Amino acid sequence: MSRDHVQSARRPAAGAPAPAGSAETPFLELLARGASADAYEQPVLLARAEGRPAERIAALEDAKLLALRVRAELEGRRRREAELSALFETAHDLAGLRDLDAVLRAIVQRARSLLGTDVAYLSLNDPARGDTYMRVTEGSVAARFQQLRLGMGEGLGGLVAQTARPYVTEDYFQDDRFRHTRTIDAGVRDEGLVAILGVPLMLGHHVIGVLFAADRRARVFEREQIALLGSFAALAAAAIDTANLLAETRSALAGLERANEIIRDRSAVIERASDVHDRLAELVLRGGGVHDVAAAVSQVLDGTVEFAEATAAPARALEASRAEGHAVRHGDDWIAAVAAGGELLGALVLCGHPGLDPVDQRTLERAAMVTSLLLLARRSAAEAEQRVRGELLDDLLDARDRDPRLLRDRAARLHADLDATHVVLAARLDGTAADAGQEADTRRRLGAAAAHLAATRQGLSAARDGGTVLLLPLDPGDTATAVARRTARQLGTAVHEPVTVGASAPVEDLAARPDTVAAAYAEARRCLDVLPLLGRSGDGAAAEDFGFLGLLLAGDRDITGFVDRTVGPVAAYDERRGTELLRTLEAYFACGMSPARTKDALHVHVNTVAQRLERVGRLLGADWQHPARALEIQLALRLHRLAAPARH
Repeated sequence: MSRDHVQSARRPAAGAPAPAGSAETPFLELLARGASADAYEQPVLLARAEGRPAERIAALEDAKLLALRVRAELEGRRRREAELSALFETAHDLAGLRDLDAVLRAIVQRARSLLGTDVAYLSLNDPARGDTYMRVTEGSVAARFQQLRLGMGEGLGGLVAQTARPYVTEDYFQDDRFRHTRTIDAGVRDEGLVAILGVPLMLGHHVIGVLFAADRRARVFEREQIALLGSFAALAAAAIDTANLLAETRSALAGLERANEIIRDRSAVIERASDVHDRLAELVLRGGGVHDVAAAVSQVLDGTVEFAEATAAPARALEASRAEGHAVRHGDDWIAAVAAGGELLGALVLCGHPGLDPVDQRTLERAAMVTSLLLLARRSAAEAEQRVRGELLDDLLDARDRDPRLLRDRAARLHADLDATHVVLAARLDGTAADAGQEADTRRRLGAAAAHLAATRQGLSAARDGGTVLLLPLDPGDTATAVARRTARQLGTAVHEPVTVGASAPVEDLAARPDTVAAAYAEARRCLDVLPLLGRSGDGAAAEDFGFLGLLLAGDRDITGFVDRTVGPVAAYDERRGTELLRTLEAYFACGMSPARTKDALHVHVNTVAQRLERVGRLLGADWQHPARALEIQLALRLHRLAAPARH
């Protein structure tokens, strides 16, 4: 780095405050003004150029990495907000459709911008000529490519049209899954395209065209990008469908000029459709929920519209609606599938309205589409919060040198208090999955259930070691065992499968001592591994539940706690009354649990031994001489004697 650059880096920007002594300050300023990633190297380079201590440079390096992570998270959120905003804007354009070409151009432009591709284009089938043609292109520079007409079944678009599924190729000319033709290859070569993604435009079960996104370099399209392009394709198909519907309506009105009464009825229906479109657009813009959509459509259609989960809706009618892309009649009801990217999210059910006008049917279908957008938005927000909670817990488990103040601030934004007493829980599904896909699905459901539980309890959760780890606050009067059992029951109910949960002992001062979280997690894992061996799969427990075995499971080997739990009442009685119950117990076990030999060892009458043992039974419980309990008591007596010199 040149001297001029160093001097420039030393000087603060005009109007900027003087940098503080904290290592995070320069990076917070960079975050505040949205600087590029390269700019985050400047504070470190400046510190090295000034000969700052190695500890200062290391702190700056750590702060730089954290700031870059925050910057990446912010950029990811901005990207997701941009995607949802574009979808909402497109839905609004569709609700007020006037110019089909303008809506299609907007869809293609937004798809290219959000996916960050060089080119985006849309082709439509021409049934009259039996081929397909370019309808809209964005970013294209080759005239031959823009004027392509393709035969059915040719190229990547032909493969998409045949299968009605998205297809992607990282290198078009090296991909032999579809039929190459000289015309198509020449146009693609003129445009310089390499990686191409195509998704179908569906009306019912018919493919009417294909929406493409392409790059002039090799590229791997992620699943979220494919789903996003699929959503734009669904909106494009809806725009075309709406335009066709409007064209059909105009044709019908032109042919029925003499039927004024019919025209008035149709006008009223269209007015209702326009009204519901405006209401739905307003709901989307102000962040309404699915039940708000159902209420708005109920008013317009003069009926009762309800949202039903996918598992609660009639299965056959729901599948038919998704396959056809239209609302279907089910008895006296109408079912409109709420779907996104092939996933069924639920259904809008119009109850007790068998005679439904086609335009009102379209209105119900549009409401289902808006409902799917709202559900996707809510899911995206929930997944973002889940990732943030998981990242904080990962940092507590793995990055033990984090700044306590920063950890507290991150936790506070999630409504979690790291200064409270917590329990670390390790949870795992005990069922055997039929295949890898089912196993991944059950793990995803377990992670979602754990995330929901953590959010409602103001805790944290993250996927780890094939299961889930949770950090939950411990309420006054509650125990780690109770939390473990309650969590096992709640997670098992949520995923409909047995869930085993191991818990650590309560931990405190997590922000100041983050290394305790990793140790507590290791203890919880040991408890989790022991439970199935004891035949307690689907249950929850902590180390304190296993008696002396808990000493092996606990991370801190709480010997004093074990002794107090096992023989503490007897020791306390001796201390208060000046008796010798502990000494009598030791002699009793040393003499093979024989009162006669015990009285000789203690030089007392046998009745005295009997009275003392009766008192021990009252203090420890009637089962104190059972083999398992007797073993724990003998171990506790031995540990108590070993610790006695330290007490004195």
